[in-house]
Amino acid sequence: MSLTLAKAEKKDINRINDLFIEMLQNIYNTNQVNGYSDGALNRFFDGRDEWICIAVDGENIVAFLSIEVHHEDEEYIYLDDLSVTKQYRNKGIGTKLIQKAEEYAKEINIPTICFHVEKSNTAAFRLYERLGYAIYEDQGSRYLMIKNV
Repeated sequence: MSLTLAKAEKKDINRINDLFIEMLQNIYNTNQVNGYSDGALNRFFDGRDEWICIAVDGENIVAFLSIEVHHEDEEYIYLDDLSVTKQYRNKGIGTKLIQKAEEYAKEINIPTICFHVEKSNTAAFRLYERLGYAIYEDQGSRYLMIKNV
């Protein structure tokens, strides 16, 4: 495996959508899920500070992480839609993507990273705890997790 991390380009949207669907099917244990709506990912390709980090093995995109930058009362990065295709799971790829987002947060001087995790997604929850994220808020079926970087 010769894995590299890169910034996604608009031409990668179809593969990112396929990985998103695979993620939802895994979390909810059903094939009855929908991908992104048309145009939903466009903001990640408009040249601003939000972007999608992809993990590429050779020519194949095997994982992605959406990185949203919020400039509100408190600045923070929201990590959304982390997906690693099945045969590449448990190889440290999710960790590498999150660490890349943490590096980016430091580069742009944003002190906090947060995201939601479904309570049913125990493998992801264990990964996030191992990386130093803590439950900030219990929101019923999911947790809001946070880390200061």
